[in-house]
Amino acid sequence: MQTALIAAEIGGSITVWGMFAQATFTVKLVMLALIAASFWTWSIVVQKTIQYRAARREAADFDRAFWSGEPLDVLFDQIGPDPKGAAEKIFVAGMVEWQRSHREDGGLIPGATARIDRSMDVAIAKEAERLQKGLPVLATTGSTAPFVGLFGTVFGIMNAFIEIAEQQNTNLAVVAPGIAEALLATGLGLMAAIPAVVFYNKLSADSDRILGGYEAFADEFATILSRQLDS
Repeated sequence: MQTALIAAEIGGSITVWGMFAQATFTVKLVMLALIAASFWTWSIVVQKTIQYRAARREAADFDRAFWSGEPLDVLFDQIGPDPKGAAEKIFVAGMVEWQRSHREDGGLIPGATARIDRSMDVAIAKEAERLQKGLPVLATTGSTAPFVGLFGTVFGIMNAFIEIAEQQNTNLAVVAPGIAEALLATGLGLMAAIPAVVFYNKLSADSDRILGGYEAFADEFATILSRQLDS
């Protein structure tokens, strides 16, 4: 009979919205911050997934064009001075420096190979910054969200004990709301942290593979230009 009475007393308010509505101002701020972090995490994941897929597709298309046997000068003229893809930008950076290294009499300015390598390295560094933009947010969310949730949990438990002290009653109906909001804060912290950690690791690995492909192409391209210099 007493159990049924307790259930009737707390059953109407122990819902997700009810727990949020009954939470203190501090715990509400914690919950809202964790919800915002979760949405921010998923927006970065979706944006980076689309970006990396496009980067891989563009690199594959350029790779086929580069190794098609077409003269490099012709390919350079087709791309133009305003390349769109990352692989094209790296190629154009090398070709521009290659052309600048020729004197008017047809000879080469000393140190051309080093300058071409540096030009392509700068282009790769810019693309690395663009690819990795947003990943620190995932790392920060994954490492801090559980502790932010724990902060809300502490306040929720503290409120539960305050209710016990004020009402001089250890009935479950008195304790349950504070404990429930504490557990909700913990759950929201994990909901934000787990996807952030998982996708940070995945997207970091994807970014490293894409950049590795750019660096491999730059090395191959530099080798081709070096052969022409030696000949």
